[in-house]
Amino acid sequence: MYICFAEYKIHPEYRERYVKETERLTDEYSGKVGLYEGTDQPCLFVEVWHADSSEEAERIKKERSDERSAWHVVTPWIVGGRGKLHIWTFKPIR
Repeated sequence: MYICFAEYKIHPEYRERYVKETERLTDEYSGKVGLYEGTDQPCLFVEVWHADSSEEAERIKKERSDERSAWHVVTPWIVGGRGKLHIWTFKPIR
């Protein structure tokens, strides 16, 4: 099992719109992604994507950062723009 994290901060004035849009997106990608907001840093969000292989994780990473991605709708609300969308893949150590 691999995990992809997408991390970014949303402008506070777009938080409500962001939450509505991501509710729709997480429903669409049910079981593949979880969404979390920082408790110490409001408007800091992390998407947690689950992948069965490193190849699938790379596909998720590429899809998530692509301008044609359904998730691209939230990119204009990211503080600092697309360059501040950070995506990392993690693998189990055992």
